[in-house]
Amino acid sequence: MPESTNQRITSVGIDIGTTTTQLVISQLTIENTASGSLVPHVEITDKEVIHRSQIYFTPLIDRDLVNAVAVSKIMESEYQAAGLTPDMIDTGAVIITGETAKKENAKAIIDALAGFAGDFVVATAGANLEAIFAGKGSGAALYSAQRHQVVVNIDVGGGTSNYAVFFEGKAVDSSCINVGGHLIEFEPSGDRITYISEPAKITLQATGQRLQAGERITLPQLRPVIKAMADSVVDVLQTTMPAGLTKDLLMTPPLKLEHTIRKVMISGGVADYVYASEGPANMEEVTAFGDFGPLLGWELKVALEAAGFVLEKPNETVRATVIGTGTQSVNLSGSTIHLQENTLPLRNVMVISPFISDIPETPQKIGEIVKNEILRLQVDHSEAVAAIAMKGPRTMSFADINSLAQGLLWGLEDYLCKDKPIILVIEADCGKVLGQCINALADRHFELICIDQVEVDNCDYIDIGKPLMAGRVVPVVLKTLVFNR
Repeated sequence: MPESTNQRITSVGIDIGTTTTQLVISQLTIENTASGSLVPHVEITDKEVIHRSQIYFTPLIDRDLVNAVAVSKIMESEYQAAGLTPDMIDTGAVIITGETAKKENAKAIIDALAGFAGDFVVATAGANLEAIFAGKGSGAALYSAQRHQVVVNIDVGGGTSNYAVFFEGKAVDSSCINVGGHLIEFEPSGDRITYISEPAKITLQATGQRLQAGERITLPQLRPVIKAMADSVVDVLQTTMPAGLTKDLLMTPPLKLEHTIRKVMISGGVADYVYASEGPANMEEVTAFGDFGPLLGWELKVALEAAGFVLEKPNETVRATVIGTGTQSVNLSGSTIHLQENTLPLRNVMVISPFISDIPETPQKIGEIVKNEILRLQVDHSEAVAAIAMKGPRTMSFADINSLAQGLLWGLEDYLCKDKPIILVIEADCGKVLGQCINALADRHFELICIDQVEVDNCDYIDIGKPLMAGRVVPVVLKTLVFNR
């Protein structure tokens, strides 16, 4: 950052989803709020969305290929509409979500968009990560923090429904089910089926319907199929042992339901139909966009209210994920305690915060939690580097710090097989001892970076710069979700 106390930066968030593609451009003011004699404390003091794109249907070449060239042209036209050029963008993120992330050329899309943001933070998102982005973008995370209540955000798109449970502003659980408004395609405003996806075929079989592409369908025929999908979405909120159709449609492990859920927010392309005053009356209204989204939204509303859940409308519905995807940069000063300098700098390190509350007593339990969280967010299968964030050991005693070191090594065993560095971000001032304990316990050499006195949240992204002041501190850039804080 320059010597001035504040700076304006421009950020872009791009969401390429199963059904739709959109972007949001924001201007952020970041300011050093500390007095001149103190360590700089830089935070967002103002944020403003300056351009919301049209919502486009995601362009496809065929069922397995996204048209990367067409996506690039969409971005170019929206930049022109905003009066901006790519070199005017300071930072940004692109997220490929839902069924689109499964397309054969997902990486080609990223390559085609490489020139449209100062820094793409994430290329593709697993179902759980997408859920957290959407829940922060919708306002569910902030709602839970302000009201001190548990709230679940369900982002219902074209191919999937992504759950994120928030308590006190933090994501404490997530899941995903193969239910979305575009799983059966129709002639727009018509009653003829043009395509049936595999999850839809499973639902048709479960409801005893024998429909095929090319056939016509009536609203009384379609309604029980969509009702069954909506019931499955609600079923995930009620049981940790789903069966039948719900079990068949789940893409991830079910919610743990360790927190009682009463309030529900719906975001995504189907959301506005959940909060409508009445449902579609005929097939023309159902298939206005060539799918069954309006009917799924209405049936989901009916199912949630019948199950006793309270529907709260989020601040953002259809744009929740794209707003959640936009990022901003904040300079912090992290006290460096243990590092290999040749590993730095590191960029776009995703933060994993496995411990919701206090760190467990035993290394076995610590390791189990860390291992499960890495599996849940799928970072062990990607090329990305992740950081484990925590408040610190149970106490500052050597026994508790050593126990934490043992648990971390066990929990990160599979992750270390990928020859990735261990990065630890700790709020407490104990990183040097923890790093030394890990080195002493390890049976082989690996890169280890511990920074302390830094507070981050689950699914934030950080940059870690080269050491300063004879290796005593490193600059840490926190890239948090724009509208989360």
